[in-house]
Amino acid sequence: MHIAPFDNHNQAIVDAENALVPLVYFNIVKLQAGQTFDYCLPKYETCIVPATGTVTVETMGETFADIGNRGADVWDGEPEGVYVPTNAPARITARTIAEVFIAGAQFADTRHPFAVRAAEIDKVQYGSDDTKTHRKIKHILGASYHDRVGRLLVSELYTVGAGGWSGFPSHKHDTDRLPDETRHDECYNFRFRPDYGSGLQMLQRVDNEPGDAYHIVNGSTVLIDNGYHPCCVLPGYEMYYFTILGGQSQRSLKQYFQPAHAAQLHTIPGIMDMVAKFK
Repeated sequence: MHIAPFDNHNQAIVDAENALVPLVYFNIVKLQAGQTFDYCLPKYETCIVPATGTVTVETMGETFADIGNRGADVWDGEPEGVYVPTNAPARITARTIAEVFIAGAQFADTRHPFAVRAAEIDKVQYGSDDTKTHRKIKHILGASYHDRVGRLLVSELYTVGAGGWSGFPSHKHDTDRLPDETRHDECYNFRFRPDYGSGLQMLQRVDNEPGDAYHIVNGSTVLIDNGYHPCCVLPGYEMYYFTILGGQSQRSLKQYFQPAHAAQLHTIPGIMDMVAKFK
């Protein structure tokens, strides 16, 4: 499902118990310097990530000051975030003009909050220019925090260079059937540089049968409930997407690669390192 960009007035774009992707939550909050935003989600753990600007986050009696250091856009510096446990009231106070992502996943237990600073981001780069699959992933809540988080995975993905494919070889994660696959609902929010760039999100429900395709633009949100889902960006443009994954039964993501294209796993440099980081 594609949600075109719109002014959400700081209300959830993907609310709790969404009919299509109930395991994840997503909000974009825009604040002027000095403004605050309060929330509490009884069934969802969350992660606050400034897309741009700097904020202070207060939750469970702790204060995490000066989170975020990006100016013009998501390419302008490294991400930072704050983990907010399930059922914990949180207050975001903008230190500057800020656009803030709030990512969530269903999880019953309440853990402990913590900050993820720029120096602690877990990075992986894979693919190649030759295979048109070159991209960089910055894990905010990745493998490093596996023992401190319930079911939530939060990352930022960037195409490297101008144009190309992401999420290829095509994979899916819509069914719990270990050891081959886990169910993880997923949500993306896309950005392009320059911002009038655009791309394509594919969603192929059945191997080797026609599927759906969405024209994605700057600010598009895409919900992935089932099916194989590669995406691409037009030549001459860079693409970014904020990625939220929520697992049904476990945090570690087990991707099932589309049989028709699985042989290309051996042609894309570093792809198995990428797979190992989604834990």
